[in-house]
Amino acid sequence: MGLAGRPNVGKSTLVNAIVGAHVAIVSERPQTTRRVVRGVATNTEAGTQLVLVDLPGVQRPRDALTERMQRRVEHEIRDSEVLLLVINGQEGVGPGDRFISKALIGAKEGTPVICAVNKIDRLREPAVAAALSAAAELEAVDEVFPISAKTGAGLEPLIARLAELVPEGPFMYPPEQRSDAPSEMLLGELIREQVLRRTRDELPHAVEVDVGEIEERADGLVTITAQIWAETESQKGILIGAKGAKIKEIGTGARRELERELGKQVHLELKVRVRKHWRRDEGLLDRLGIE
Repeated sequence: MGLAGRPNVGKSTLVNAIVGAHVAIVSERPQTTRRVVRGVATNTEAGTQLVLVDLPGVQRPRDALTERMQRRVEHEIRDSEVLLLVINGQEGVGPGDRFISKALIGAKEGTPVICAVNKIDRLREPAVAAALSAAAELEAVDEVFPISAKTGAGLEPLIARLAELVPEGPFMYPPEQRSDAPSEMLLGELIREQVLRRTRDELPHAVEVDVGEIEERADGLVTITAQIWAETESQKGILIGAKGAKIKEIGTGARRELERELGKQVHLELKVRVRKHWRRDEGLLDRLGIE
């Protein structure tokens, strides 16, 4: 089930809300999602399993990184059995939403397209009604649901409808599994989330995190080493901060998230390194798992 939408409409927040776990990083900054992340939501009582593919926001490619992201979006949309178009109800339907809707028409070939109008918690009733009406007019859309991924409003009817549309068959993942992401990738994304929350301007888009060693000691302490890539020395300086204040702040926030994810005490070692034009480096993108 592929989630399509413009950058920063709340796709990752929605995936986390449906799955009930922090499987996709969230930021107010657009273009946060770089990798395809599958969140798994299993209801053993109902005998249903939703596999939600959190896709990067649809965008115009600017370099090797964004070209890969856009190709992956198009591939996953073609392979999805149900498509979920997420719209920011606060902003209403715009040219970007119409562009994506047209793209879904060519890709769906009978695939149901459900539209989730997100962030209704920030709107009054007349504005919600207007947003729902505009979403219903999109040519690709079959049904519309008002939701708030942040508060959970409207999620139950949406989840129930998605479960009805998923083809019958055996579970693709064990009921206890919440994501198909490798451990190193998930932990690296949690670290990058803290960078996004604590930096500004263009720096977040120039940063990547590469997790190296993960080692659990006999006493249960987990030691994690990771490198934060920047593209210039000035960016490295911003990430480190005066007397190391910024990297310490990032590390403290990241360690808390890692401990919450692993359920164990974590010792985190972060290093900041410069890799010029890494977003154009096909070999590095391969190694970082950005398909």
